[in-house]
Amino acid sequence: MGILNNLKDHFKNAEFTVAPNKKLKTICDDFKKTFGCTLAVYKGNKLADPEMTIKQLSQLTSKEVKSSTKTELNIKASMKVGDAEKLFDTVFGLTVQIKDPAGKVCVDNNLTIGQAARGEK
Repeated sequence: MGILNNLKDHFKNAEFTVAPNKKLKTICDDFKKTFGCTLAVYKGNKLADPEMTIKQLSQLTSKEVKSSTKTELNIKASMKVGDAEKLFDTVFGLTVQIKDPAGKVCVDNNLTIGQAARGEK
């Protein structure tokens, strides 16, 4: 069943995109609706205020947050968790962690987002 589920991940939840003017809570809610996993966004070592936008976060962190990037962030369920987390950093300069659907445990970076959503280990 694992191979069939992985194949389905390539076709379902086509893409998740992020715009710098969205509030972090909207980005996290959209991620959860799209993939069923929790997205945690950090400012330094602490969770970022969910009411902030990426642009606002850029003004409050020492790390360069790329709020004016023209590059679009596209994530698919077939992507590995670690690759998706790196993509957030590359495109926006954001530190994120993808967690299980309950938002309690960070998932293994070698799983795909689809596998993480299904609770595979």
